[in-house]
Formats: sequence, structure tokens, C-alpha cells
Amino acid sequence: MRGREGAAMAGRALRALPRLKPLNRLQVILQHLKMSNQTDSTAEVLLEKRGCAGVITLNRPKALNALNLSMIQQIYPQLKTWEQDPETFLIIIKGTGGKAFCAGGDIRAITEAGKVGDKLTQDFFRGEYRLNNAVGTCKKPYVALIDGITMGGGVGVSVHGHFRVATEKTLFAMPETAIGLFPDVGGGYFLPRLKGKIGHYLALTGCRLKGRDVLKAGIATHFVESGKLPALEKDLIALKSPSKENIADLLNSYQSTVDQEKEFILDEYMEKINSIFSANSMEEIVKKLKQDGSPFAIKQLETLNKMSPTSLKLTLRQLREGASMSLQDVLRMEYRLSQACMKGHDFYEGVRAVLIDKDQSPKWKPPALEEVSDEFVENCFKPLGNDDLKL
Repeated sequence: MRGREGAAMAGRALRALPRLKPLNRLQVILQHLKMSNQTDSTAEVLLEKRGCAGVITLNRPKALNALNLSMIQQIYPQLKTWEQDPETFLIIIKGTGGKAFCAGGDIRAITEAGKVGDKLTQDFFRGEYRLNNAVGTCKKPYVALIDGITMGGGVGVSVHGHFRVATEKTLFAMPETAIGLFPDVGGGYFLPRLKGKIGHYLALTGCRLKGRDVLKAGIATHFVESGKLPALEKDLIALKSPSKENIADLLNSYQSTVDQEKEFILDEYMEKINSIFSANSMEEIVKKLKQDGSPFAIKQLETLNKMSPTSLKLTLRQLREGASMSLQDVLRMEYRLSQACMKGHDFYEGVRAVLIDKDQSPKWKPPALEEVSDEFVENCFKPLGNDDLKL
């Protein structure tokens, strides 16, 4: 809302409240302005209390609802407030525009900041990981409607919550190794906890999962037809003082049987994935894929060859360590890695090749796995002292 419109509305509100004491009048006006701001359709994120629920709507459809720092800074305190509010029984998060739930973090802004040494490269990751932790520790049932593209940062504000509702339009991926980053936002926590070595496979190759496969992989908890989401949301909001069980029952009642009989897309490769991606090093994974020689293995080799060798090594270690860590310790580890990537070469080169020039031919430094030393990897995981992430 513009300042002038706000002042005019405040003026009208003021004239409409002649009998209230000055302090009360001020409180009513502030509340009025606050509520109008939060439901302003041009706002990047809408935060509304509806019925028994706090509803978070990511509202940057042209940017596929990518998260920027300002959105993160608005969502975090509101989530904490709703968590403490006895009248709020659940939290719903969704995206607008029909194409995406949230396609990730605002990578371009971070790249620009990193080039000039702006502290956004610290503030963004700190804010984002604190929000991921708030979702993961939220005491109120948290329902993410992951309809459409759900990648990177979008996974971070959904996967750590109690309920994740996928639809036939859901497209999931953690594509960070292609841009010189690593699957952050708590990827080191949830990926190694998926069945077998699916998490390692998804993290290193950036493989995309669609629709019901997102449920079958264990990333979503429910599968509902996209067209039924408005009715589901309405029913969730209308629940009276619901428990987590009441919410689960309602979500179960909406479960769709579409594609239920279809085999999970990775089923036929699970044996290979589990044996190859359980290797202790990237070099060993590559060796095993070469030895296997099947069309599936050759395809994975081609994919891994396009990724940042540095990112691949950081990611494999991140997942191996994260498998036995708490979400909080994982996020602290990932913050250290994020800052190492901001100081390196591959992140800026990856963003240039994939998102800016779109030539899809990044020149990684170093260009080969063998040239990424153990010492370099070790340094990326080192504590940052006073600069470590505080949760």
C-alpha cells in the first residue's frame, strides 16, 4: 500500500472512531493498516488469519514465487506469533499463479550481492535457514500445498513441516550442484533420511520428480488433485479447534487414487542407486557407474559430468554427515558451506551459465573431481566462530 492511500484510509478510520480514547483509536488504526498491508495483492507474501488457520501465500508469480530476504523476514516472525497464538490451530503455506509453489531462493540477488561483497550473502542464508528451522520445529501442524514447481528454497519451507500435499502438477528437484551450490535448506537432514540412497541420488544428479512420485519418494505425505486444493483449504480453515489427527484425517479424505497403480519412476533402478550411491567418495561413485555400464548408469555419468566437481564433493560429504545430525546441526553446517560457496568461483559461474547467459556451459574451477582436494573440502566445513549460524 502506498503511503498516501494508507494515510487516507487511516483518516477515514479515525473519523469513524470518534468515541474511543486516543490510545485505543491509535491501536485500531494501526491494526487496520497492518491488516490492509498484509492482504495487499501486490505484496510479495500475504499473511492472513483465516478461520482456525494462519495462511502464508507466496505471491511472486512472475518469479515463480522465489523467496527473497524481505519475504523471509516477514514470514519468520508471523510464524513464531501464530505458533504462540491459542486461536491459531494450524499453518497453511501455498503459492499463487498456478505454475509454482516456490521455485527456490532469489539466486540472482544473492549473486549480485556476492560480486560486490554485500552482506546479503550472509543475511539471506541466515534468514532462510532460521525459517527452515522454524518450520521444522513448529509446534502447530504445518500444511504445505506444494502444487507446481517446488525446488531448493521452496523445499526448505515445506519438507520440514508435518504435512506436504503434492498434486499432479508438483515438480520437485534439488538442482543446486548444477549452479555450483549444494542442496541446502536442510537438504543434509531430509535427503539422507529418504529410503535407500534416493536422497544421495536426487542431491547429486538434481533429478526431477513429478506428481505422485514425489509422494512415493517420501518427500510428500499426501497426494491430492490440484483442482481440489481450494476445497481442501476451505475445509482446513473451517475446522473447529482441530488436533493434528483431525487435520490428518481431513487430508486423508482428500487423497486421490489417480496414478496410484503406477510404479515409482525409480523403482526399477533402486538396486543400482542403493549400491552405486552408497560409495564413500565421488570418484568411487563415478567408477561404479562406469563399471555398471547400463544405459541408466551412462545417463547418470553424463549428468554428473555437467555438475560442479566442487559442489559434488561438498554435497556427498554434507549428506553423509547430515544422516546422523539434528536439523539444527545440519543447518549450522550448511551455513558454513554457503559462505564457502559465496567466496568461491563455481556459484557465480553456474548462475551465469544456467540463469543469466543461459549458454549451459559453465567453466568449473577446478574442472575435475580429482582436482578438488580433501583439504579444500575440509576447510569448507570448518566452524566460523562468531559468524556461525545461531538458531
